[in-house]
Amino acid sequence: MNEKDFAELAAGAALHALSPEDEARFRRTLDEHPEWERIVEADAATAATLSAPFTGEVPRPDIRAALLSQIAHTPQVQGAQTPQDGRTDDEQAAPAAASSGSADTSTVDSIRPPRRWSRAIFALAACLALLVGVGIGSVALNDYLNRPASVVALEQITGASDAAQASVTLDDGTTATAHWSASLGSAVLVTDGLAAPADGKTYEMWFVRGETPVPAGVFDADGTTATAVLSGSMHEGDVIAVTVEEEGGSPSGLPTTDPIIAIPTA
Repeated sequence: MNEKDFAELAAGAALHALSPEDEARFRRTLDEHPEWERIVEADAATAATLSAPFTGEVPRPDIRAALLSQIAHTPQVQGAQTPQDGRTDDEQAAPAAASSGSADTSTVDSIRPPRRWSRAIFALAACLALLVGVGIGSVALNDYLNRPASVVALEQITGASDAAQASVTLDDGTTATAHWSASLGSAVLVTDGLAAPADGKTYEMWFVRGETPVPAGVFDADGTTATAVLSGSMHEGDVIAVTVEEEGGSPSGLPTTDPIIAIPTA
């Protein structure tokens, strides 16, 4: 087992979430590599810090459910992937062990990868253990887990290596900033001061690709700050535009008014 494999097991061990088999492998490997104790101590400290209560509030059941959903949908690294020949890791391990004439522990360990505890979900899993135990600030955690899709998309864009943005200011002082990442194919529009549309009207966003407008969803505004993620895939060089359309969006799929906002991405 290499250090990376051990670190994955250490994360699960810190949460007391390993299977008996993995727990035994974890303990055996730690005995063989005492220098990796630093990984165990670091993970234990992280779990302990997260479990330190800072309010007396009892977490609501829906918070636990939200965490479980987050963990269930977070990809884990490598896991038990199926190779191109269609066999799982365990199926590949069995013939190898049989051909060797023995199935000693070291051989099996070298062939069968451990159950992976992705470091990306370590904090989420620790929060879950925390909720089951002493409880934390449910309001703060709920706010984080239930962030609007536009806010999540904006965080992903700003974290991309090719993140870019551009702003325009309208005659009435309204500002509009487009954030985009061509590699993600995603764009978000943030407006500040855009007044609410007239009754029966809405703002519709578009990717203008050459001479072709591609509808990208509608959004509301009320004179304050509004953040909207554009639906569909953004292409490098698109112009991000906004028009005023009938409520629900243009029925024809084409703009019926001139754009009030137009931001080139090239």
